[in-house]
Amino acid sequence: MEAASKGAIEAGGLAVGIVPSADLAQANKYCDVVVATGLGWSRNFVVAYSGDAMVVVGGGAGTLTEAAAAYQADKPIVSVKGTGGVADEWGGKYFDERRTRLMIQGSSPEDAVKKALHEISRGGGGPVRREARAKG
Repeated sequence: MEAASKGAIEAGGLAVGIVPSADLAQANKYCDVVVATGLGWSRNFVVAYSGDAMVVVGGGAGTLTEAAAAYQADKPIVSVKGTGGVADEWGGKYFDERRTRLMIQGSSPEDAVKKALHEISRGGGGPVRREARAKG
């Protein structure tokens, strides 16, 4: 999370940290805004629902939960290829048989952000199957 916050600041953006505890100090030093949820790992849903897209770097069970919540909310999800964990296991795949949202792969963090911004600019529709969109 610290690397993502640092990257946001260096790119002129705003770094928002959504932490699981009620302790503001749990956020990293690059966060401009801290949301201390006190929700424990349920905060993963707050993370997924608060952004316009999700970039997945490596990750374990918590990252998988966030990505699945973003999928359910039909948000663009882009993984950084070669970072291990959830990013490599799910990159280029759909989460379930509905195939409503593909986890796109980026070749680097910069490429992943570029792809996420592109999907957002398209109205968040992203690479979804036309059949699934027509049913919805």
